[in-house]
Amino acid sequence: MSRRTPRMNSFAISLVAACAMLACSSIPPDKIYERPALDVPASLSFGAAGAGTAASASSAEWLTWWKAFQDPVLDALLAEAASNSQDLALASARIAEARATLDQNRSNFYPSVDLNASANRRRSSENSGTFNPAAGAYSGDGQFGLSASYEFDFWGKYARADDAARVRLLSLAASRGTVLTTLYANVAQNYFALRALDAQQVLAEQTLATRMENLRLQKRRLEGGVVGELDVRQAESEAASVQATLQLTRQSRANAESALAVLLGRKPGDVLRPVVARGKAVGALVATVAIPAELPSDVLARRPDIVSAEQNLIAANADIGQARAAFFPRLSLTAGLGLQSKSLSDLFDPASLFWNLLGNLTQPVFRAGAIGAVVAAANAREQQALAQYTQTVQNAFRDVHDALNNVAAGRDITATTTRRIDALRSTLRLADLRYKNGYSSYLEVLNAQRDLAQAEAGLIDIQRSQLNAVVSLYKALGGGWDGTALLGQAGQ
Repeated sequence: MSRRTPRMNSFAISLVAACAMLACSSIPPDKIYERPALDVPASLSFGAAGAGTAASASSAEWLTWWKAFQDPVLDALLAEAASNSQDLALASARIAEARATLDQNRSNFYPSVDLNASANRRRSSENSGTFNPAAGAYSGDGQFGLSASYEFDFWGKYARADDAARVRLLSLAASRGTVLTTLYANVAQNYFALRALDAQQVLAEQTLATRMENLRLQKRRLEGGVVGELDVRQAESEAASVQATLQLTRQSRANAESALAVLLGRKPGDVLRPVVARGKAVGALVATVAIPAELPSDVLARRPDIVSAEQNLIAANADIGQARAAFFPRLSLTAGLGLQSKSLSDLFDPASLFWNLLGNLTQPVFRAGAIGAVVAAANAREQQALAQYTQTVQNAFRDVHDALNNVAAGRDITATTTRRIDALRSTLRLADLRYKNGYSSYLEVLNAQRDLAQAEAGLIDIQRSQLNAVVSLYKALGGGWDGTALLGQAGQ
């Protein structure tokens, strides 16, 4: 039997080696990741949107785009939101978890070493057929030592797992950038909405004061017999309508303050009784709007959602290599070193020394297609990641297009509305002269007043929309997020 053992061992090793060679020869090499080639324009021409308000591309501070509005209050609100946001805290915690996962995966490159210590005491049955009276009924054993194990990463299984964990960390860091840019945009747009409601309230208060003065004059004219009761009732109706508008504006303004307080991450008591500082008026904010006339299209590559989508694609590619490693042999070493004795007093005697060394080679031969199915699933996930990356790029260009369109449209509508307001002011002046000279009814004056007030309120809404469009453009270009910090996130 002892003469056949070497032959059997040699045969077993040869069989495993043959299976390994067969497996290696039938598996294609790893696919190296390459960024997908997408047909994108060379530049983002801001053309119509930037006409008359264009700035040079080099002067645009994309990282702190809100400073272009030159409003210190807005700057302070954005800093407060970034410090208190729970969404950012959640994203940061996810990054910390991913970094811990990366560290855990990197531990696979090193052997694992454990310290072992054990002691036991037992009594054997004296009625057992195996009982040895010479040994006695009681016995014990003690052991103290180290054990170690290590698996060689010949086929890149752990290397690819490390790559996947690293780029997923980058993806989560970029996802935090998406949360940050969205937070900045939401705070700025809510602030603009609040300033627009402030302007609407001032306009409504001024309009109400004018209507109340008209009502007072109509009552005096009625007392003097100059006008009839109809004119007084019309003036009363118009004053009540403006007062209702003012009440609705105050309601919306209070709700906007609480919504902004939540975005700022303030305490519940401060949300219940919000106090939000005010800076520039809406008209002054619009006057500071400036965007570059043209930028290279690769500026979109800094968008955090695009960075995140590409990192997910890279991770999916690494997952394929990790799955394919299961086709190849696994070689691992296990070793033990320690002291063992039946008596604790002899445990540290040199004669109690023991050691062992075990090498293990495993080659999958038949798994009924299980490994191939795992690889196929990894390939399918890569195709999903590719589709998501492509769609993210498409949506990025759409966001830029829509933001530019809205900026240009807002500017044109603002100019048209301004001309209409000038015309309505002249109309009101003429209608008032006609009424005072008896050529028309008071209803004509009221209609002119109503049209002018609606146009002035509409101009405020248009200005707010124009500011929101500019914010959307900065967000579409990835402004407010520094992608160069990603390598530091990965610990490189």
